[in-house]
Amino acid sequence: MDIINNLRGVLTPLLGIVLFLGIVKWVYGRKNKQVYEEAANLVFADDDDSEPGDTPRHR
Repeated sequence: MDIINNLRGVLTPLLGIVLFLGIVKWVYGRKNKQVYEEAANLVFADDDDSEPGDTPRHR
Protein backbone atom coordinates (compact mmCIF):
# COMPACT_ATOMS: atom_id res chain seq x y z
CA MET A 1 0.00 0.00 0.00
CA ASP A 2 1.26 3.45 -0.71
CA ILE A 3 0.98 6.41 1.60
CA ILE A 4 -1.41 8.50 -0.53
CA ASN A 5 -4.12 5.83 -0.44
CA ASN A 6 -3.71 5.47 3.33
CA LEU A 7 -4.00 9.23 3.69
CA ARG A 8 -7.17 9.29 1.56
CA GLY A 9 -8.61 6.41 3.55
CA VAL A 10 -8.15 8.33 6.81
CA LEU A 11 -9.05 11.82 5.62
CA THR A 12 -12.31 10.95 3.86
CA PRO A 13 -14.19 9.68 6.95
CA LEU A 14 -12.58 12.40 9.08
CA LEU A 15 -13.76 15.09 6.68
CA GLY A 16 -17.23 13.52 6.61
CA ILE A 17 -17.49 13.58 10.40
CA VAL A 18 -16.29 17.19 10.59
CA LEU A 19 -18.77 18.22 7.89
CA PHE A 20 -21.63 16.40 9.64
CA LEU A 21 -20.83 18.02 13.00
CA GLY A 22 -20.61 21.44 11.34
CA ILE A 23 -24.06 21.02 9.78
CA VAL A 24 -25.52 19.85 13.11
CA LYS A 25 -24.01 22.87 14.88
CA TRP A 26 -25.38 25.19 12.21
CA VAL A 27 -28.91 23.74 12.38
CA TYR A 28 -29.16 23.58 16.16
CA GLY A 29 -27.31 26.83 16.83
CA ARG A 30 -28.93 29.66 18.78
CA LYS A 31 -28.86 31.98 15.79
CA ASN A 32 -31.29 29.83 13.79
CA LYS A 33 -33.59 28.87 16.67
CA GLN A 34 -36.13 31.64 16.00
CA VAL A 35 -36.25 30.88 12.28
CA TYR A 36 -37.05 27.21 12.89
CA GLU A 37 -39.59 28.01 15.62
CA GLU A 38 -41.43 30.36 13.25
CA ALA A 39 -41.42 27.71 10.53
CA ALA A 40 -42.74 25.11 12.97
CA ASN A 41 -45.60 27.39 14.04
CA LEU A 42 -46.73 28.21 10.49
CA VAL A 43 -49.09 25.25 10.68
CA PHE A 44 -51.03 26.99 13.43
CA ALA A 45 -51.22 30.39 11.72
CA ASP A 46 -54.81 31.40 11.05
CA ASP A 47 -54.67 33.57 7.97
CA ASP A 48 -57.98 32.78 6.31
CA ASP A 49 -61.11 34.88 6.89
CA SER A 50 -63.61 32.04 6.81
CA GLU A 51 -66.02 31.33 9.63
CA PRO A 52 -65.81 28.06 11.53
CA GLY A 53 -67.83 25.40 9.77
CA ASP A 54 -67.61 27.05 6.34
CA THR A 55 -66.61 24.77 3.52
CA PRO A 56 -64.15 25.98 0.92
CA ARG A 57 -65.72 27.06 -2.37
CA HIS A 58 -64.22 25.75 -5.55
CA ARG A 59 -64.28 27.93 -8.64
